[in-house]
Amino acid sequence: MNKKEKTQKFIAHFSENMPEAKTELDYTNVFELTVAVVLSAQCTDKRVNIITKNLFAEMPVAEVMAEASIDAIFDLIKSCSYPRNKAKHLSGLAKMLVNDFDSKVPDNLEDLQKLPGVGRKTANVVGSVYYDIPAMPVDTHVFRVADRIGLTTKTKNPLQAELQLLKLFPEDKLNIAHHWLILHGRYLCKARRPQCERCGITDICKYFSKK
Repeated sequence: MNKKEKTQKFIAHFSENMPEAKTELDYTNVFELTVAVVLSAQCTDKRVNIITKNLFAEMPVAEVMAEASIDAIFDLIKSCSYPRNKAKHLSGLAKMLVNDFDSKVPDNLEDLQKLPGVGRKTANVVGSVYYDIPAMPVDTHVFRVADRIGLTTKTKNPLQAELQLLKLFPEDKLNIAHHWLILHGRYLCKARRPQCERCGITDICKYFSKK
């Protein structure tokens, strides 16, 4: 079975079994989403949602966060991974939004990546989730699951995986396919103990075929 055939079967399975896949980060606007995605690097969405509930109560908009000290931001996010660096990123991000973007989160990937703490993956997440820009953000789940299934081959980094996946999935399926891969990796195709006995796509999976 070639990659194209695998992709078609992958889409068919998840279209039927997970038609409403979406991010598990809590947010009410694009500023909150951007902050949450920055915080989610090497941190669970569950933990981020606990943190942002208090963070946004204190700093609901870019203008307020821009005026806050890094220490004040740190105190509100210190239970996440790398809180000191993330506090610096959020401070710089908020200041840039206020000073350079009229306090509005950019609606294009190029400008999003100018924001402190926003790399290619984060920009792709914000762009795809909020602005519906066709994109394939590659985090650890996407990277692992795509390789295990055999949708990607010989990828050494997230960018290589992203470029391969962009070629495979139809443009109108890219954004939801990103969530399918993440959620499948989070709940079934886990890093240490993939739950193949509960998986509905073992017929297309390279990893399962070699067990």
